[in-house]
Amino acid sequence: MDTKDIRTDKASPRIIISGGGTGGHIFPAIAIANALKELCPQAEILFVGAEGRMEMQRVPDAGYRIVGLPVAGFDRKRLWKNVAVVVKLLRSQCKARRIVKQFRPQVAVGVGGYASGPMLKVCALMGIPTLIQEQNSYAGVTNKLLARQAAKICVAYDGMERFFPAEKIILTGNPVRQNLLDTHIGRPEAAAHFGLDPQKKTVLVLGGSLGARTLNRTMEAGLGTIASHPDVQFIWQTGKIYIEEVKAAIGKFTGRAVEGTRVPEMPNLFVSDFIREMPMAYAAADLVVSRAGAGSISEFCLLGKPVILVPSPNVAEDHQTKNALALVEKDAALYVKDADAPAILLDTALQTVADDGKLDGLRRNILRLALPDSAAVIAKEVLKLIH
Repeated sequence: MDTKDIRTDKASPRIIISGGGTGGHIFPAIAIANALKELCPQAEILFVGAEGRMEMQRVPDAGYRIVGLPVAGFDRKRLWKNVAVVVKLLRSQCKARRIVKQFRPQVAVGVGGYASGPMLKVCALMGIPTLIQEQNSYAGVTNKLLARQAAKICVAYDGMERFFPAEKIILTGNPVRQNLLDTHIGRPEAAAHFGLDPQKKTVLVLGGSLGARTLNRTMEAGLGTIASHPDVQFIWQTGKIYIEEVKAAIGKFTGRAVEGTRVPEMPNLFVSDFIREMPMAYAAADLVVSRAGAGSISEFCLLGKPVILVPSPNVAEDHQTKNALALVEKDAALYVKDADAPAILLDTALQTVADDGKLDGLRRNILRLALPDSAAVIAKEVLKLIH
């Protein structure tokens, strides 16, 4: 492609945003797109994701067009399966080249995930400036490879010079879901939404949209402990994979099948597969128990939420542990190893939520790490790359 043919009309720029696979990649991508539209309403934005992944639904739901690549991640345990992965990668690069020729972008943004690799590689080879956004404190393999040809690299943590060229790095923070910030919900209203008592301390347990086996098993095993502490309430998001298993465990404990989100025998418990009203959940919570995904951590920082982080051990480069320790080193979060969670997590949560001094200290320290307006800052950097 002759790069001289690319449109240079800054009033209606053409921008590709590529990546996805998890909410941690998709929510920032959509936030960046929304910020670009705020700054430049005539911008034409095309998302490029991975076929069959959640972005293929979430992005259109947010009002943007998306094209899928037949790309898949490498199987580190079963290496023989990677022959098919390589074939898919080559097919994805061919399709990415066709997308560029048809859409003619002036700049491309990569937010991590399978699709961002072939898409941004092709854009860089065709002379289109690229910007990558690294959400974690430990850079992913794809972004480390893309960094060589990227014009700018937006990061959320200090010290990323060990992965990327220092002159390309911009500390922006991670964009978060805007509806979490554009809300003025009070604690009484939030607690009432979940049928809880606003006068009682509340712990919010989050395992992500799909759930977290360790957190759910820990809560299931601790139902007796929860029932014996009626002064502390729990909002428990199980994830859609685990909801039936969890309801069966609660039913076995109480002797009555669970219908809906409330358990009459345990009035201090709200349980759901997925909480759509996250601003309500955060407003009601005194303490959060969560995995240590970068997007979630950014939300906790901006909202000033005390948190116990239980990093998933099943992620590339153990990056969630590194995310968690970046906060723990600054007394901005508590940390429980996944393997230790069944033995100590629930007791740690109960002790912490009862300690107002501890909660206040965690709240102050995590607020210091917040980087507001990340999406707008990144969007401005994207537009600067258009010549």
